[in-house]
Amino acid sequence: MNQITPPPKLDIIPASAPFSDAQRSWLNGFFAGLLSPDVATPLSAEQGAAVMQAGDGDDGEAPWHDQTMPIAERMKLAEGRPLRRKMMAAMAQQDCGQCGYNCHDYSEAIASRSEARLNLCVPGGKETARMLKSLYEELDKAPAAKTTDKSTDKAGAPSPAVTVTIAEPGRSRDNPIQATFLSRRLLNKGKSEKETYHIEFDLSEGKLDYVVGDSFGVFPRNDVGLVDQIIALLGASHTTKVNGRTLREVLIDDVSLSPAPDTLFELISFITGGAQREKARALAQGEDPDGDAATLDVMAALQKFSGTRPHPEAFVEALEPLQPRLYSISSSHNATPGKLSLTVDSVRYVIGKRRRLGVASTFLGERINEGEKLKVYVQKAHNFGLPQDPKTPIIMVGPGTGIAPFRAFLFDRKATGAPGKNWLFFGHQRSDCDFFYQDELNAMKTSGLLTRLSLAWSRDGEKKFYVQDRMREVGRELWTWLAEGAHLYICGDAKRMAKDVERALVDIVAQFGARSTDEAVSFVAELKKTGRFQADVY
Repeated sequence: MNQITPPPKLDIIPASAPFSDAQRSWLNGFFAGLLSPDVATPLSAEQGAAVMQAGDGDDGEAPWHDQTMPIAERMKLAEGRPLRRKMMAAMAQQDCGQCGYNCHDYSEAIASRSEARLNLCVPGGKETARMLKSLYEELDKAPAAKTTDKSTDKAGAPSPAVTVTIAEPGRSRDNPIQATFLSRRLLNKGKSEKETYHIEFDLSEGKLDYVVGDSFGVFPRNDVGLVDQIIALLGASHTTKVNGRTLREVLIDDVSLSPAPDTLFELISFITGGAQREKARALAQGEDPDGDAATLDVMAALQKFSGTRPHPEAFVEALEPLQPRLYSISSSHNATPGKLSLTVDSVRYVIGKRRRLGVASTFLGERINEGEKLKVYVQKAHNFGLPQDPKTPIIMVGPGTGIAPFRAFLFDRKATGAPGKNWLFFGHQRSDCDFFYQDELNAMKTSGLLTRLSLAWSRDGEKKFYVQDRMREVGRELWTWLAEGAHLYICGDAKRMAKDVERALVDIVAQFGARSTDEAVSFVAELKKTGRFQADVY
């Protein structure tokens, strides 16, 4: 394909402005799309730093809306903003829903003191929790107007107070229901390097329904083998009572055994001395004295400070609660009422000589038995769902487990008789062992439900080939669909795949839509703004 050479890019944001290269590039494209080339003039360093402070009240364009941006950079962009905005910048991924809020509402709830839990941001982890704790401590020092139950909306007018309401059963992490685990089915074949399962649940007992695009919250249980090793390191008995239950039960059901929290290192510092105490104190403050802090889960922390044996009750109190995990739903309530399915990769990896397990993925993939009950809830989607008009064409890009919501979309469109065209891009490592739902997708293609199926296999050839490469190959047709009003969806890895797909989309719009690169960036931004480009990334 012949590439159209774009005109020179305008540098509206100067190199001296306090942004990374990637942020400056994005901002240049954004503002170039808003300003015509004949009137666009470069901003001064001061204007470049201040431009994000202007416009939408104290939000600007929320330039920290990027979970791949290091927290130090996000906080830099939030300088000068109210505390509630700094709290939102501290959160790693806006609107993922794992905290039970979106990031805007979570930060508002913390700032208004209606939410005291500062550790709910699962993607942000310890870094976000530490920053939220620091910002929360600043609330007492801030002017009352910034910490009362009022906030300011984009027009500068007071917005309603943040209120806490109890969701109906099964609609919130704080009010889960019981569901029955029905079955698991391995989706990989042969010599696949992955272990991915199709998981099914029965929701009929709780009468819980959902809409395609929603996510499913699962409360996992910790591995018994890991729990027993931790109890041995404590020198305790399985039957030791903690808050009316056995230590073993509490460690299985209630607390996180993954990243060791700061509070555990604080506890260890109280019961040891000398160099060990100094190390524990340093770790509690977010420092990394031995260069291994990132690898320390609860068991590794106990091994690092072997010989210190916290009292079981104090130990449990020092741990974080076991958080639910969210998964994209891969089924349609309209097609299979009362049942729900997920597509889950089992996570296993080795640090040192010890094998680590993904808590929820291996719980679903091997530890829970058919017929067992578990706590679950449905997390309503934030701006991710089928178009209101069933005639609207859709383009779905979902490699690996990213196929989950798009399997749901297709079954829903079949069940409701939606006449819109459907195009799926799917990819994985190898076609012979990683083609998830192959029979289903081929049947949908044969029936005409799936208008186009474009596949990409990264390990089948000498050169790696991904979904974004396939998109570029069929760029002219993809642009035609967009010109006809198609909605485009991405689901999957945020750090690499989603960025590469968006970059490919910009190139396709520029080449086949006869636009400059900056105009193509602006076009894609408009797709997002109008809900025609939606992402479910993690």
